[in-house]
Amino acid sequence: MKIIYIGSTASIIYTIKYKEPIKSTYDKSQDTFLHWRFAVAPCAIIAFATHMIAKGMKGFDAIELLWMFSIYLEAIAILPQLIVLQRYKEVENLTGNYIFFMGAYRALYILNWIYRANTEKGYKHHWVVYFCGVLQTLLYADFFYYYIKAKARGNRLQLPQVT
Repeated sequence: MKIIYIGSTASIIYTIKYKEPIKSTYDKSQDTFLHWRFAVAPCAIIAFATHMIAKGMKGFDAIELLWMFSIYLEAIAILPQLIVLQRYKEVENLTGNYIFFMGAYRALYILNWIYRANTEKGYKHHWVVYFCGVLQTLLYADFFYYYIKAKARGNRLQLPQVT
């Protein structure tokens, strides 16, 4: 399943960057999020600090450190998309549905954790995963509000203008 996920993600990235007509719809001037400064570097620092606090130098495990980094980065990976959507104000139907279902997926993951923690003997709790999952779901909360409001009224999804 992971191979299918990674393969489909790679094909989406390839299509967005290199295939017409999608390639020409990308507006670099709207994509001003400083990924390295506000996402990658902070997540790397937090992952390293968390790993060192939990394991120390004797328990250092590069694979687990990279896994933690990916969990932190995944939690905030939607931020650039949400920022761009906020700038455009009106959200296309397909994009709105995609973002909504991505957030719903994460919210259902939280329910899955609760269910498994209460029904599986020996379920291993991982507080970093819980924290990041809740954080990611909270990042979607504002979008959920406007999405549900627009759908209930039968209107197009419009986000409030940032002033």
